[in-house]
Amino acid sequence: MIPEFNMAGVIPPIRPEEPGHSPDRSPYITDIKSVVTRFATTPARIDILKGFLSYRKSFYDLGVIEGFQWIDGSFCQDIENIEYRDPDDIDVVTFYYIPQFETKSDKSFIDAFLNLLDSDYTKPLFKVDAYGMQLGTTFSPATVKQLSYWYSMWSHRKSDNIWKGFVQVPLSPEADQQANIFLNEIKIKEDKQ
Repeated sequence: MIPEFNMAGVIPPIRPEEPGHSPDRSPYITDIKSVVTRFATTPARIDILKGFLSYRKSFYDLGVIEGFQWIDGSFCQDIENIEYRDPDDIDVVTFYYIPQFETKSDKSFIDAFLNLLDSDYTKPLFKVDAYGMQLGTTFSPATVKQLSYWYSMWSHRKSDNIWKGFVQVPLSPEADQQANIFLNEIKIKEDKQ
């Protein structure tokens, strides 16, 4: 379960009531339906979630179905009450395994895949600020540095350096189909109001 926003309007970095050394901390591992349930609270957020689910489907269409994503940004904050605005997009780091049937020389796969990690491509199309890291590679000093970068960047709010949490959701084509149905039901209810 994703904790509620705290008084600062962020997901707490450690689950409330847990000791500082608790493993129940950010990134909070959850499923895609829980992400939809938690964040589909306004028309702008519903629109971003529709884009996010389409973004995830683009990975599945390429055969990239193993891995997980960290999600963050103003989307994972109570930005409506902090800054009196809607979130513009959702920040996503995709940690992925390259499918076995693809080779590094498959240009069509590489071009399509690299587009999904290019924010200039993904922001206007999906409302996703996209980044990526390949899983299953050698754990190197560069890997440690990159992981440290993401964790340190996403553990603090830019405007005031407040500690905050973020969410981790596994890639799952089947779960996304159910989440899409659920999101459409929420949108229909929202449209009727």
